[in-house]
Amino acid sequence: MTNTEEIQEIIENARLGKESAFKKLLNTYWSDVYRFQFSKTNNENEAEDITIKTFAKAFDKIDLYSNSYNFKTWLISISKNIFIDSVRSSKKDTLSLTKENSEAYHISDSEPSPEDIIIIEQNLAQLLGYIKLLKPTHQEIINLRYFQELSYKEIAISMNESMSSVKVKLLRAKKILSKIIDSKK
Repeated sequence: MTNTEEIQEIIENARLGKESAFKKLLNTYWSDVYRFQFSKTNNENEAEDITIKTFAKAFDKIDLYSNSYNFKTWLISISKNIFIDSVRSSKKDTLSLTKENSEAYHISDSEPSPEDIIIIEQNLAQLLGYIKLLKPTHQEIINLRYFQELSYKEIAISMNESMSSVKVKLLRAKKILSKIIDSKK
C-alpha cells in the first residue's frame, strides 16, 4: 500500500490529467470500493457498476477533493451516495387505490407502451449516432460493455488489455460520450 504522501502526489498528477495517475488510484482503491458495494448489494454486477460510477464521478470531481480527508474515505462516501441514489430510483412503484377498501396495491408494468417503444428506439438511434463520434477504441469498449454486456474481465481478454486499462478507458469513453451528448443538447 502506498503512503499518504505518495497518494497526494498521485492525486496531484491525476488533477493534471495524467492517465497513469488515474490507473494507480483505480488499482489502489478498486477492491476497497468494490468490497464496500458488494456488502451493500450482494450482487457482483451491480457492485462493479456502482464502483465504476464511483471512480468516474471521483475522477470528474478530483479538483474538489480536499487533502484534509483520507482519499479512500472520500471514495467510499461518493460510492455510498451513488448506492443510495440507485436504491431510491429502483423503488419508484406505481400505487393504485381501490374504491372498495382503499388498500394500496403495487402495480408493476414491465411492458413498455407503444409510445415508450418509439421513444426508446429514437433515443437508441440518437445514442448510436453519438457513439460513432468517439474514437474507434472508445466505440469498441462501449459496445463490448453495454451492448454485448461483457464483463470487465471478458473485455480485457477481448481487447488484450489489462483490467485496469479497460476500466480507465471505459471511464474516459463514458466521460467523452457525456460531453458529446451535452454539447448536442
